[in-house]
Amino acid sequence: MNLQYLLAMQTQGAGTSLPFLGMMALMFAIFYFLLIMPQQRRQKKWQKMLEELKTGDKVVTSGGLHGTIVAIKEEYLHLRVPPDNLRLEVSRASILSVTTEELSK
Repeated sequence: MNLQYLLAMQTQGAGTSLPFLGMMALMFAIFYFLLIMPQQRRQKKWQKMLEELKTGDKVVTSGGLHGTIVAIKEEYLHLRVPPDNLRLEVSRASILSVTTEELSK
């Protein structure tokens, strides 16, 4: 009797794994389309923005500094920051966005 019970449990367990795998695949697809794909798009857009930086662009850094690019090096940028026209060297990766609005003086 125990052997028949074990065989019945094994056949029931094998049938339930297919819907479980399908549900896991569906959950992965949802996560991919809602989380992973938009993040990859933002990353590509940010990389393109960093490649297109040029002197004279007004930028905002991750630290909240607003300034104008005065020189570009391989990994660093020199920014002119108002009101005292300080010249700061910041990492290229710290640039969050290029702004089109006038800097407040």
